[in-house]
Amino acid sequence: MPTGPRTPTSTVLTIEEEAVIVAFRRHTLPLDDCLYALQPTIPVLTRSSLHRCLQRHGISRLPEVEGDKPAKMKFKTYPIGYFHVDIAGVQTAEGKLYLFVAIDRTSKFAYVELHERATKMIAAEFLRHLILALPYRSAHLSGGTAPPR
Repeated sequence: MPTGPRTPTSTVLTIEEEAVIVAFRRHTLPLDDCLYALQPTIPVLTRSSLHRCLQRHGISRLPEVEGDKPAKMKFKTYPIGYFHVDIAGVQTAEGKLYLFVAIDRTSKFAYVELHERATKMIAAEFLRHLILALPYRSAHLSGGTAPPR
């Protein structure tokens, strides 16, 4: 047997304020947008009281819009040994460092090095170190974007 009042009511919002909220929500705005737009009109409104009000009226979730989300795409399957290589700039307390990363697309084996510079010579050295660190043979690499400057 459920506990609580038989008809849920707000202890913060009046019936008129709830009617304003429900009418406003019918325009299919997200929760936070409704909150920011309604707070000047209803000063006692909090995010949680707004959400509870929308739940009481059965409109806490926005309707699903067709075509809103792109179709899910599957990743291409690769044999073991295909690596994705990327270089990212990382700001540290000592200054900027460059993170060199190589990830096998199938086994998820990852190899990482930090360097103070991102040059062609350092990238070639990183690839040589990667080949030495591999527990298997590989000959396929795919690059990300160009190194950050």
